[in-house]
Amino acid sequence: MLAGMETRELDALREKVARLWPHLDERARRLLAASEARELGHGGVTAVSRVCGLSRVTITKGMRELDEPPLAPGRVRRAGAGRPRIEVSDPELVERLDALVEPLSRGDPESPLRWTSKSTRTLAGELRAAGHPVSHETVAQLLRALDYSLQGTRKTVEGKQHPDRDAQFRFINEEIRKALRAKRPVISVDTKKKELVGNYENAGRKWRRAKDPERVGVHDFPTPEVPRAYPYGIYDMAKNTGFVNIGTDHDTAAFAVASIRGWWRAEGLSLYHGARSLLITADAGGSNGYRLRLWKLKLQEFADEADLTVRVCHFPPGTSKWNKVEHRLFSFISTNWRGEPLRDYETIVHLIANTTTAKGLKVTCRLDRRRYPTGRKVTHEELATVRLFPNRFHGDWNYAIRPHVQS
Repeated sequence: MLAGMETRELDALREKVARLWPHLDERARRLLAASEARELGHGGVTAVSRVCGLSRVTITKGMRELDEPPLAPGRVRRAGAGRPRIEVSDPELVERLDALVEPLSRGDPESPLRWTSKSTRTLAGELRAAGHPVSHETVAQLLRALDYSLQGTRKTVEGKQHPDRDAQFRFINEEIRKALRAKRPVISVDTKKKELVGNYENAGRKWRRAKDPERVGVHDFPTPEVPRAYPYGIYDMAKNTGFVNIGTDHDTAAFAVASIRGWWRAEGLSLYHGARSLLITADAGGSNGYRLRLWKLKLQEFADEADLTVRVCHFPPGTSKWNKVEHRLFSFISTNWRGEPLRDYETIVHLIANTTTAKGLKVTCRLDRRRYPTGRKVTHEELATVRLFPNRFHGDWNYAIRPHVQS
């Protein structure tokens, strides 16, 4: 028995097991233990069991396997051994699971899972209720085998397309090409989504010391009194520079044109000294929408002040993500401030101003605390003062506003 064996012999066995055990698979461990037990003779199974932790039944099984022909390379059990795969024992399980995950196309359109979160635990519960006992871990394995994966949503559906969508894209590209070739200023403009100012969660992650995350508020359902930031971006296509005006009041057409005026005074005027026109590409909606009378009235005021003919090309409705300012400026701003709470306006200004890219993007940012009241109505008489010249192709989307007196 174990007590009768020499201590030196047991110590040698423990040392061998400790040295080899981490490198062996299930079958190799079983055979090693069986071989050592057979070598020890009477009481060897018990001794080896206590040293390596395998049960006496497992070691005895290994001793039988020592007398059998070796298995094919890579196998740890003989064919047919072990518990059958659940897909074999329950042939309807996979089809039933697939129908639960995609109830509209493969299953019951009235399935309650159409309106609930399809977690693996929920799916496992539904399967068990239908007579298919399965764990949530097995459900996850089956889903991966069916080529499912955890995914979010992707913004690709643009809605109903306008019949002149592609023609407008071609028109905008040609106008930009001609302006850049003539070294005239071309800017892409838009308002980035408004941001809460305070100790709120900001999507994304950044490198910090382990277990030391930024602490932010649990609730982010702010009252109207909580300040907001309205970043209006101007991207200069020729210079690869950005100018962002952070509004603190409202995102109105007056604010949009004030932001463009701020860019022109701070950068455009010196960069394009002597320019007679400015080309603006903008979305179809928002504070710079093509239907807004106030947008055009304020552009007229800017054209008169800057002594510029302002040419505007709007992207077709539902195609705002094609605007250069989105992926040449706003996307990099979002990357730069990911995971950083926007606790105050100064933080927002610094984060935006420090946005750079490998291709040399530089961004200027300023804070605009002026008031921009909403609800401003433009009368027919005021609109009539705008020197508006619609283009022959989609004059609603493409037009020029000329100063009343141009030098």
